[in-house]
Amino acid sequence: MASKHEQIIQHIISLEIGHKISVRQIAKDLNVSDGTAYRAIKEAENQGLVSTIERVGTIRIERKKKENFERLTFAEVINIVDGQVLGGREGLHKTLSKFVIGAMQLDAMMRYTEAGSLLIVGNRIKAHELALKEGAAVLITGGFDTEDYIKRLADERQLPIISTSYDTFTVAAMINRAIYDQLIKKEIVLVGDIFTPFERSFYLRAKDTIHDWYELNHRSTHTRFPVVDEKKRVIGMATSKDIIGKENQTTIEKVMSRHPKIVQTKTSLASVAHMMVWEGIEVMPVADESNHLQGVISRQDVLKALQQIQRQPQVGETIDDIVSRNLREADNQKDTYLTTVAPQMTNQLGTLSNGVFTSLITEASRRMLLQYKKGDLVAENLSVYFIKPVQIDSTLKIKPKLLEIGRMYAKIDVEVFDERKLVGKGLLMAQLINR
Repeated sequence: MASKHEQIIQHIISLEIGHKISVRQIAKDLNVSDGTAYRAIKEAENQGLVSTIERVGTIRIERKKKENFERLTFAEVINIVDGQVLGGREGLHKTLSKFVIGAMQLDAMMRYTEAGSLLIVGNRIKAHELALKEGAAVLITGGFDTEDYIKRLADERQLPIISTSYDTFTVAAMINRAIYDQLIKKEIVLVGDIFTPFERSFYLRAKDTIHDWYELNHRSTHTRFPVVDEKKRVIGMATSKDIIGKENQTTIEKVMSRHPKIVQTKTSLASVAHMMVWEGIEVMPVADESNHLQGVISRQDVLKALQQIQRQPQVGETIDDIVSRNLREADNQKDTYLTTVAPQMTNQLGTLSNGVFTSLITEASRRMLLQYKKGDLVAENLSVYFIKPVQIDSTLKIKPKLLEIGRMYAKIDVEVFDERKLVGKGLLMAQLINR
């Protein structure tokens, strides 16, 4: 039987898009406490099923597919620009296809305004009206209101009309940044994208026997299985090491390893890959916040996903991308790398940021190790001894020096020079991953 938490999530999924949701109403309808209803609604928000808007409340929205993350709903736009809904609340769940800045003549503005778009404009009543008639939502900048008949039109067309105190340029920059951030997130693979769901997973119950373990091993060829209780909560892992030498009729709960490592669907692929390599784990259970088994993820799943990522075009550039792209080998100098400090690599004072400095150390060390060990690294500990201000357009020389290396780890000393002046020094302890 589904838990109360799961029942509430299913109830929310069954509601119509645009339906308003309240803690009190959910608690009353499903006969649960306000606390249980609140936690389930928050989980639904994490899953992209609902959106909470200040001064409006929580509404049911359409869950976006991963490939459409660059699209924003009007509900999300309100949160981004700290806006106020003047009309058309029923359309907050809708997705905008593009936004148009209304800094032009009315007829020119209307040529670019189409159904599903968002017109960003100031106190121009006629523009508000024409945009709504074209099927576009309206975002009024400068904190202005609009006429009552415009609000009625917005309600009738179910198209939001929103007011914000920010100016047009700031609003456009904020929305652009939100879309860019989501494009970067789109490229981050999560456990939820690649794991084997519960229906196709192999698992054992606490009262199953070692004989059942062998049968499951024969069917799946796996040697590790999550163990669940009667409510399908993960309580342990049963591995070949746990069952060897035990009698076939011994119950699994007597031999299983308790308190296993568990990941959630929103755990990143990079994090789970690091955990599996470092701990030597082949299969891990995937569970929700209440510890209910949702499926499993195997090392094979992770390796396939990592290989696939290498073939994917990257949409948005992160700081690490910029560091990697700009770093190059120095001519006639072994284990020495050069980079030029780009504007994106600086802090608010116009000097090299501490975060970029650590990325430079890590990337230079990684490239050096690839030549020695033909393998990659994961930084375990990075100590920065000192860093001096480095200006934009400076050319840095990064010199990693291998102090110790073993089968699983390496210790690397890194010095950073601006021309001949030592401007930074760090020590990197890294875990090695053989390719």
